[in-house]
Amino acid sequence: MPLSMCSIGTECIVKKVGGSGAVKQHLNEIGFNVGTPVTVVSSISGNIIVQVKDSRFAIDRAMANRIMV
Repeated sequence: MPLSMCSIGTECIVKKVGGSGAVKQHLNEIGFNVGTPVTVVSSISGNIIVQVKDSRFAIDRAMANRIMV
């Protein structure tokens, strides 16, 4: 399922990262690698805050739909 459908506080494992080559590369550089645990911290107005390792990132729903967990 896409990361955008995870409930708040849930830790999920990244299974696949979709999108164009540039999008995949950007997501990999900030830590969204296959096998990496991510936690949904909050969801506000279509933006999702996720914790990857020791960092938190805000991504929009379209980007979160490209990350399969």
